[in-house]
Amino acid sequence: MKLCFAGLGIMGGPMAGHLVKAGHKVTGFNRTHQKALDWAKAYGMHAEAALGSALIGAEALILCVGRDEDVRDTVLTALPNMKAGSLIIDHTTTSAKVAREMAAICAEKGISFYDAPVSGGQAGAVNGQLSIMVGGDELRFAEVVELTKPYTKSITRLGEAGAGQMAKMANQIAIAGAVQGVAEALHFTKSAGLDPDLVFNAISAGAAGSWQMSNRWATMAKDEYDFGFAVDWMRKDLGIALDEARANGAHLAVAALVDQFYSEVQAMGGARWDTSSLHARLEARRKP
Repeated sequence: MKLCFAGLGIMGGPMAGHLVKAGHKVTGFNRTHQKALDWAKAYGMHAEAALGSALIGAEALILCVGRDEDVRDTVLTALPNMKAGSLIIDHTTTSAKVAREMAAICAEKGISFYDAPVSGGQAGAVNGQLSIMVGGDELRFAEVVELTKPYTKSITRLGEAGAGQMAKMANQIAIAGAVQGVAEALHFTKSAGLDPDLVFNAISAGAAGSWQMSNRWATMAKDEYDFGFAVDWMRKDLGIALDEARANGAHLAVAALVDQFYSEVQAMGGARWDTSSLHARLEARRKP
């Protein structure tokens, strides 16, 4: 297919690259044009400085940008340059509200919009092992599955527009609690004078085990926090989840508390550290 991919950052760049490797003709677009040029050079494709130009002849637009306003701006700019019957797949993590808004506007133009946030981080994007949560009409979901296959480990349609975003909120809520639990367990281990490696061996294969423990315990123990998804972005995602919870009546006491902890990490200078830096906050309080 002839595709346009908008948003070629640490997630979008590798995802678009997988589409190229699968045989699609992909035109790249990024607000920072140099980033698009670098991506195009790496994959032997073409980049455009204007989204309208990047969309010429495209059958689908795939985007992975930053926030609600970025999605809104990208989609509204794209629509006059897209034909009826085209497809838009949005991998950005946004509010469910903006997903529903974009789906309705696109439907008026005869264009199908799917909110399809991803989980798996930078490593998942690079290795083509992302989990995708989809909201949108069932009618063209099979097309979404086929198109995203080059970078997908699993894909699930949760319901109509906005449902994918709400599932991603659940994902981030679960991660927040899991990372805090692992951070506290490691912090306790160090405070008790135990060997972190021995404790990991003792508890990771039992009920306490998790992806976060298996992948972040050792790096936390070394005070290494440069593994992709940044604290700034996690706070954005938790803010979206907490807003949705206020609307639907869900009680997110732990997520709200961990969000506050992340604000303290930001104040420590850790805005770009990864989410496991909750451990750094605890260690800063540990008595020598």
